Amino acid sequence: MQGYRQPVLVSSTDGVGTKLILANVMDRHEGIGHDIVNHCVNDIFTTGARPLFFLDYIASAKLQLQQLKSVVKGMADACRQVNCALIGGETAEMPGMYARNEYDVVGFVVGVVEKSRVITGEAISPGDLIIGLASSGLHTNGYSLARRVLGQTRQKLDVYYPEIGMTLSEALLEPHRCYYPLIEPYLEIIKGMAHITGGGLPGNVVRVLPEGLCARFDTSSWQSPPIFRLIQHKGNINENEMYRVFNMGIGMVAFVHPKNAPQLLSAVPGAKVIGEVSRGNTTMQVVLD
Repeated sequence: MQGYRQPVLVSSTDGVGTKLILANVMDRHEGIGHDIVNHCVNDIFTTGARPLFFLDYIASAKLQLQQLKSVVKGMADACRQVNCALIGGETAEMPGMYARNEYDVVGFVVGVVEKSRVITGEAISPGDLIIGLASSGLHTNGYSLARRVLGQTRQKLDVYYPEIGMTLSEALLEPHRCYYPLIEPYLEIIKGMAHITGGGLPGNVVRVLPEGLCARFDTSSWQSPPIFRLIQHKGNINENEMYRVFNMGIGMVAFVHPKNAPQLLSAVPGAKVIGEVSRGNTTMQVVLD
């Protein structure tokens, strides 16, 4: 492969989950295309991989042309933003599987990284700082709980909440943020990354921590978007459960040496130091303070 001495291919596949139900209720589908591309690209980017190409699979009871066009347009726009080729996909009509107007979306991405530059997290050491990159909202996780708490009818989703400054549907359908364009230029100073998806900070950060190290987060160091507090208040959900289900305003974390932190903080809008690595008593430990 041109430009690489020892290219390593990295791939990922994922879906959008029950966020699709809300998109269907509101008949807003373009953001779903952004969601699936950005989620998959973020996943492979944690290794330092550059996205090469993307494929999709869309299944429904009966394909709705306008619905399909909106989703694919969102995917094409998202791919264009990260210089990734949308090379094709597959559609399926299964009326016995899906209800009328329902559909599902799955994405597949393949990227490449030089073998010597693969980010594994092995270099993370005590004293390293944890940089948090802001999420744009729920991204693509936690929607089963959010729908149960907030409702999923058009009448409920059209309600404007002053505390979040928008309607419920606008907050819940905000597309998943892509971090590749923001921090790709700074991969040389990053020791490890974690994409904060299902499982939240506790469930994803442990994947990158070397044995015997602990990630300690100061949860007062950032402000969660109001949509999370609205869900917590209306559902009477305890703090630990919120951090287990949702990203709570942090969509990606990067581990860096303290001397390199200012460079990343100044380059990425909204980036904050949200924690530090220390030695832990357990093999893998994430502490939320």
